[in-house]
Amino acid sequence: MQWLTQLGFIGETLYFLILIFEVLMVFNLMILVHEWGHFLAARWRGLKVEAFYIWFGKPLWRKTINGVEYGLGSIPAGGFVKLPQMAPMDAIEGESTSGEPLPPIKPLDKIIVAFAGPLFSFGLACLFALLVSWLGKPQTEPVVTTTIGHVEEDSPAAKAGLLPGDVVRRIDGAEIRRFEGMVDSIRWAVIASEGKEIVFEVERPGEGMKTIPVEADWQEQEPTAWWQGIFKRPPLREVGIMGKETPMVDAVTPHSPADDAGLKPLDELLTVDGQVLYSKTQFMNYLEDKKDRPIKVTIRRKGAEMELELTPRVPDKWESEEKPRVMIGIVFHPTGERKLAYPGVYEQVSDASRAMFSMITKLFTPASDISPGHMSGPIGIGRVYYNLLQDPAALLQVLWFSVVLNINLAILNMLPFPVLDGGHITMAIGETIRRKPLHSRALEYVQTACALLLFSFVIFVTLKDAGDLFLGKRGDGKGTKKEDIGWLPKDQRGKPAAEAK
Repeated sequence: MQWLTQLGFIGETLYFLILIFEVLMVFNLMILVHEWGHFLAARWRGLKVEAFYIWFGKPLWRKTINGVEYGLGSIPAGGFVKLPQMAPMDAIEGESTSGEPLPPIKPLDKIIVAFAGPLFSFGLACLFALLVSWLGKPQTEPVVTTTIGHVEEDSPAAKAGLLPGDVVRRIDGAEIRRFEGMVDSIRWAVIASEGKEIVFEVERPGEGMKTIPVEADWQEQEPTAWWQGIFKRPPLREVGIMGKETPMVDAVTPHSPADDAGLKPLDELLTVDGQVLYSKTQFMNYLEDKKDRPIKVTIRRKGAEMELELTPRVPDKWESEEKPRVMIGIVFHPTGERKLAYPGVYEQVSDASRAMFSMITKLFTPASDISPGHMSGPIGIGRVYYNLLQDPAALLQVLWFSVVLNINLAILNMLPFPVLDGGHITMAIGETIRRKPLHSRALEYVQTACALLLFSFVIFVTLKDAGDLFLGKRGDGKGTKKEDIGWLPKDQRGKPAAEAK
């Protein structure tokens, strides 16, 4: 579908609208399935169903079928099934339209109806997980590796002595399985750490296991205007490391040293002058003092390894404001090699559940830097889907993320907070213990207060999502552009500029 972007403004606009439509369809599917669980359970237990809505707010569309009002609200933040025999939810769903008193229902019926929504969300997550286990999940090396690929200069990791090539085995005693992610990962272990030091246990090639305490640090926020603080998220802990990424060629510039040496797209750079390459940054830094000096690069092409010799140099054309740099004339692949993994259903569901429980635990841990300001709402989730839908493996990426999102939806809704499904279950249990219904007027006040609190939280995280979208890190507009540099054929190098043209 990206071919639409080649049609100019109209094509780009159409491409954008199609992506937005796809995001809404995927997002609404999950809301629909969750609310459908409540709807079917209510029908099964004989409850009065007045309305079935996707989203809240003033209806954009509604239609009454067999006594049930179906509609689409104007606030894209969830949905509801209006059940007047459950706890009063007038603040969210509006007043009941039933003109006759309805018989009370058993606490067990309330529990079943409330639990059905999270259960259906969990079931949808399992269905998506089954598809992922069959179709596969794209993975890149920097995400799944446990090897450090780059250490930032003057960072806490550099000062502590961590090096590229170190294989991380444990952090603060916890086993490490991957670099990125929220379960058993290096990134999450650093972010979620609570002490003044983060203890890394690494295996260093040729030296064995080492225990290295790293000072817990975080990126300090730059001074901003007071209003920007409303949109910006609090900083998270960083130690200044990145995962190993074998550099891969995406494109080769004609007449460049890489072109002369025979480098081709999708070639992987394994070593340079015998040094193992752990990142693109390492390779570019190595070239800095190699002007007009031959270097040997070991590459992997279609599974076979070979050695090439090339001579880095400054491009023949350099019109950038930046200082001329030694280059070889390649564009690195943005992701590197991607392989399909086929995780089992249990592994996916277990990892997503553990990640959510870990996040909730850290939110209520005083020593943790993680706060509600790091959570996302509909805009943040929609943005993730928007980006995933532009991926070459969009279907696989969307299926994988939908597993995580539906597990999150199920767990969050089971929290014992009034308005949420878990709150309904908690109140039904309380009703069972008291052996009589809870006071309706007091319950209505509590529900209304909690509904306002919930909407306030949605607005809060939406402001943070908007900050990510409009105030995120961006370049300064400067830098070397492709059109600023150029390479000449061998027979024209060294000639006067007019003659070379």
